[in-house]
Amino acid sequence: MHVGIAAAASVEATPSHGLHGPPLSGHPWLGIADRFLGHLVEIPAALLVLAEIGVLLAGVVSRYVFHEPLVWSDELAGILFLWLAMLGAVVAFRRAEHMRMTAIVAMTGPRTRAFLETVALVAGLIFVSLVLHPAYEFAAEEIYVQTPALDLNNAWRAAALPIGLGLMLLVAVIRLFETADWRMTAGALALGVAVAGGLVALQPWLAGLGNLNLLLFFVVGVGALVFSGVPIAFAFGLSTFAYITLTT
Repeated sequence: MHVGIAAAASVEATPSHGLHGPPLSGHPWLGIADRFLGHLVEIPAALLVLAEIGVLLAGVVSRYVFHEPLVWSDELAGILFLWLAMLGAVVAFRRAEHMRMTAIVAMTGPRTRAFLETVALVAGLIFVSLVLHPAYEFAAEEIYVQTPALDLNNAWRAAALPIGLGLMLLVAVIRLFETADWRMTAGALALGVAVAGGLVALQPWLAGLGNLNLLLFFVVGVGALVFSGVPIAFAFGLSTFAYITLTT
């Protein structure tokens, strides 16, 4: 009984990025780069939390205590929150703390579990790669927009998207080189290419399904990704991207 409990606890305590198999690269600079990236993101994120609290508190006090609303507080809070959300996503990705379902992954054998962990990491890398360029284009277009209250260039707000996604892409690459077996990485990439190629080949058939595509992409597709251990955000993101690209 005690042995079973200890074994279950060890499974639950296993970090989601702790893959099995020989590392792809053992260079110490990967660890240095990872720690540097962690400090680069986590310190500004912590400062943004404090700034966000201060701005919101000032806005509430000025409005409800002094009855003199700060017209810029909501706008500044929105800008800070977007940056906080993107940097927080980077921190969660680096720590493998994005919400995900690991019940099925935990029941598999070591090799299968390691492969599914690699698939989850590659899925995040693919999603970030797909949306990085559109995010950059959006930020570039916002250069011509000024915020109404602070009269700031709106690129300061929009730049959070490509910068956050770029940092997540860098985290994914470092994680793959640090922890993934090259065979599993190649297998996960091949699986992603095969699924994408199959969906592209089926595009004419998908176009005739109409609203049934919602069931296919957001029930079957999302379910398959979530149950295989892909973080929920990436599962919905990949399914949404595929749905928009292939059916609209």
